[in-house]
Amino acid sequence: MAFSSFSARRGGAWPHSLLPSTTTSSKSKHTRKPRRRLLLRDFLFANFFTIGLSVSLFFFFLLLLRYGVPHPITAGLKYSRSPIPFSKPPRKPVARKPGQNDDVSGAAVDITTKELYDKIEFSDVDGGPWKQGWRVGYKGDEWDSEKLKVIVVPHSHNDPGWKLTVAEYYERQSRHILDTIVATLSKDTRRKFIWEEMSYLERWWKDSADDKRELFTNLVKNGQLEIVGGGWVMNDEANSHYYAIIEQITEGNLWLNETVGVIPKNSWAIDPFGYSSTMAYLLRRMGFENMLIQRTHYELKKELALHKNLEYIWRQSWDVDESTDIFVHMMPFYSYDVPHTCGPEPAICCQFDFARMRGFMYEFCPWGDNPVETNQENVQERALLLLDQYKKKSTLYRTNTLLIPLGDDFRYVSEEEAEAQFRNYQMLFDYINSNPSLNAEAHFGTLEDYFRTLREEAERINHTRPGKIGSGQVGGFPSLSGDFFTYADRQQDYWSGYYVSRPFFKAVDRVLEHTLRATDMMMAFLLGYCGRAQCEKLPIGFSYKLAAARRNLALFQHHDGVTGTAKDHVVLDYGTRMHTSLQDLQIFMSKAIEVLLGIPHDKYDNNPSQFEPEQVRSKYDVQPVHRAIMAREGTRQTVVLFNPSEQIREEVVMVIVNCPDVTVLDLNWTCVPSQISPELQHDKSKIFTGRHRVYWQASVPALGLQTYYITNGFAGCEKAKPAKIRYFSKSSSFSCPTPYPCSKVEADVAEIQNRHQTLTFDVNHGLLQKISYKIRTQNVVGEEIAMYSSWGSGAYLFKPDGDAQPIIAAGGQMVISEGPLVQEVYSYPSTQWEKSPISHSTRLYNGENTVQEFLIEKEYHVELLDQQFNDRELIVRFKTDIDNKRVFFSDLNGFQMSRRETYDKIPLQGNYYPMPSLAFMQGSNGQRFSVHSRQSLGVASLKNGWLEIMLDRRLVRDDGRGLGQGVMDNRAMNVVFHILVEANISCTSNPVSNPLPLNPSLLSHRVGADLNYPLHAFVSKKPEDLSVQSPLRSFSPLAAPLPCDLHIVSLKVPQPLKLSQPPLEDSRFVLTLQRQSWDSSYCLKGRSNCTRFAEETVNLLNMFRELTVSNARPTSLNLLHEDTDMLGYTEQFGDVAPEGQVLISPMEIQAYKMELQPHQ
Repeated sequence: MAFSSFSARRGGAWPHSLLPSTTTSSKSKHTRKPRRRLLLRDFLFANFFTIGLSVSLFFFFLLLLRYGVPHPITAGLKYSRSPIPFSKPPRKPVARKPGQNDDVSGAAVDITTKELYDKIEFSDVDGGPWKQGWRVGYKGDEWDSEKLKVIVVPHSHNDPGWKLTVAEYYERQSRHILDTIVATLSKDTRRKFIWEEMSYLERWWKDSADDKRELFTNLVKNGQLEIVGGGWVMNDEANSHYYAIIEQITEGNLWLNETVGVIPKNSWAIDPFGYSSTMAYLLRRMGFENMLIQRTHYELKKELALHKNLEYIWRQSWDVDESTDIFVHMMPFYSYDVPHTCGPEPAICCQFDFARMRGFMYEFCPWGDNPVETNQENVQERALLLLDQYKKKSTLYRTNTLLIPLGDDFRYVSEEEAEAQFRNYQMLFDYINSNPSLNAEAHFGTLEDYFRTLREEAERINHTRPGKIGSGQVGGFPSLSGDFFTYADRQQDYWSGYYVSRPFFKAVDRVLEHTLRATDMMMAFLLGYCGRAQCEKLPIGFSYKLAAARRNLALFQHHDGVTGTAKDHVVLDYGTRMHTSLQDLQIFMSKAIEVLLGIPHDKYDNNPSQFEPEQVRSKYDVQPVHRAIMAREGTRQTVVLFNPSEQIREEVVMVIVNCPDVTVLDLNWTCVPSQISPELQHDKSKIFTGRHRVYWQASVPALGLQTYYITNGFAGCEKAKPAKIRYFSKSSSFSCPTPYPCSKVEADVAEIQNRHQTLTFDVNHGLLQKISYKIRTQNVVGEEIAMYSSWGSGAYLFKPDGDAQPIIAAGGQMVISEGPLVQEVYSYPSTQWEKSPISHSTRLYNGENTVQEFLIEKEYHVELLDQQFNDRELIVRFKTDIDNKRVFFSDLNGFQMSRRETYDKIPLQGNYYPMPSLAFMQGSNGQRFSVHSRQSLGVASLKNGWLEIMLDRRLVRDDGRGLGQGVMDNRAMNVVFHILVEANISCTSNPVSNPLPLNPSLLSHRVGADLNYPLHAFVSKKPEDLSVQSPLRSFSPLAAPLPCDLHIVSLKVPQPLKLSQPPLEDSRFVLTLQRQSWDSSYCLKGRSNCTRFAEETVNLLNMFRELTVSNARPTSLNLLHEDTDMLGYTEQFGDVAPEGQVLISPMEIQAYKMELQPHQ
């Protein structure tokens, strides 16, 4: 085998940093070094006067043309943070107009990952000792003018759950590792260490005595111990949503700053399985300066190393200002363990992992030569052997500053182990440092030590290549845009399986996200509108459970959590934690709506709520079920809807009733047209449950609450209109449910339609065939459900045996229900198995002025629960007539799109990509086919016009990446897609020839937001008599809906427990906004009743009804920096004017601290 049998899956490290300070003026973005363009400089000096005069005259005439003859200045301009009365207005977005189609321009960079993929042959040539590279050598004079500076960074990678739960790891290993760090570093100030995960550090801190805490803090402050990243976990970057990433980093960083008094500025991500450019953006906007990454495709590492491009400036694809630039160090070799970090020859490097000496618990080196204790007799030979590896590795980078990680998974668990590493390395360092002829120095260091030394060298020595763009932030390094998916660690082993592994819990993750976000909003409104101590009891009393929910969500973002790559009992632990938090949040929301609606109570915190969630989960691993409303004659039950979005929500909603004779009333007791349909289930012998779905069109204010009533026996209103049922079944035992009229489908095709589109289905197979439109032609959309046979796949890897084979045979059962609001085709297909592993529904909606009327809803019920599905991977494939040339676009973390292209030189599994929430393909004629998801999955376009999405996978075998088991704990689950087909109405660049990602349309953004941030429904626990009318109750906190392209990422009180601790040192509330970038070549207003866009300023002070907003100011996304210059934002970007005006550029996320108080 090309690699050693032990093949450690990870390797890690952790640094420290104090609160960064800046001396730059308020107008500078950050301290940027001038690029060294010597020829240009000489030319400018030689022609300085001529150029200056010409430019001055040009601008003088330009100003005259634009503004005419100047008038006296009579009034100051606004929008400045500064108290100076006259200042400039907020800076408008540069180089692209808001809403403009962004596919025509993008960032100027030296390298794109697309160009790398186009260039690399992916031939996996054996490179000798460095299997994935080449035989590295050096001349020997490379360090004559600038000696080699080796910084060895000890680290220990601690997974918060993988083979053991986070609690088990803490008790058995992590607590001892932290004890060891404090003890061994305190013995010698030359020793250094880095640490990353706050989930372990927080628990250790609670368990430690004051003197040990003080030692830890002192080690951090004197630079021996650096906290790197400082998130609650080291998050996955493929499946995690950007909301959850912000939450988990903020949770860790806030705790760290409050407890230890430091703010990290260097990120360390050695174990995520591929890297997203979204992460680079978020870190930059949190004040981070540098990143380190490891797990990228081995062929990309080789290509970058060949040109000394392993260190680069990561720039976002849309960034024309260089405002998102962040410095990145990519590790060059296979793993982060000691054999693969000291140099290109692992057989030699392993000899310097002194924890593998006899007497320790780690395995010996698989190459045969094991480490030996360093002494005076062998120190010269050992030091020169090690230095040779250091020098070889340094030739892969541009500078003579070299980073050498020293650690692995759960290392330094005892003082004896730590002493073995520190003692032996110090002796080797002493020899190297005492011999000037070696032109090298080596010492222990932190990540901050490395990046500081590197930047100092880059400032002294010009490493810039001729004709390169580089960056104004750090001179001498290339600029790069793109992401690093899909990861392959060797041969054709692509890590695309984890995009889909454990999809049930990937879905629960997103439910917890949107429930936490909604709870945070309710908490903020409760405290904002609260003018007395009594109403603070509910939110403050809930604060502990809210903090636990944030941390349970954060924990699952770990790169073995949301990825689905942990042991079964660890998955159970993650799932139980999320389930507990979901229940807690829903209980709080049930009580909060009573307060917000003004329902009187003596003590809000003690009385049980009158409401309960409309959906309930009985266990951590089962689908939620709808509570049935007991609609008895002469009674009503109240339904309260909460809208977590920033727009008024016009939407067809549904609840379950046990009796079909119901009427829906709105807040004013006005009749609301409604529809009744039978509830369906995944059961061939009993498709109808006997319960009923009631549909009506609701209107809920932005961030607000609206009340409706489900009544039985209300005079003067028409009852819910029963749907008409058509069915197809080979069985003669089909039983028509009451009170629905039924008829049999006799034709080979069936249709459902609304006023915009008609769907045609193949009756025999129950599959969608085509979409026809009222105002244009039709699209072929051949729906296919298929399975891969995969004998080599595991939790991480997808290794199919050929192409997926269709599993749907003729026959099966189809039920079509057609009503005035919803039309649905339900198919229980015929397969080779007695119980089909899948059934599915397709729905069209008829809501007036709703986003729903433009989309197609697909819901797949999946059950890979039996051994007969072992080593199978289930997909749905849409075979359209869109000429996309196998180019498509998938999202990165729900934040931005990435262009994907299918390559023949890469195996099928390497052409699969993460799809956290959206994928679309577009033809040269501008037709676009989009699929929105409410959970992360994997997606590919393997043939022209095809888009396939993997739904679930059941795998018997371990795939050799350390987990030691397959994935057999499948759960019954529902996967929901919202499909949108759009026609381009203006010219656009060809998506095949255009290397830049395209943006979703405005309508597509709305579709995705409504799917991922659904209405929250609550039902009264007890029916009330119809003769008793309640007071009008609704809640509408926004003064007006926000612009259609401005999204509220979060509105929350980060630390509610501090509210009762006067004096208030800081604003209690945080509002985080994202300005979406959208493709305006599709219908401008998004067919969604948009009237406002965020190209103009937004007023924060007037945003809320009956709330005074004060002390509003911008902050970093982790809420720890208020100097927006150090975050990379363009000049005056995000500033709050005295009048409350702010301007946000497309794609930017900006957080604001503020104070909310009720009007006096």
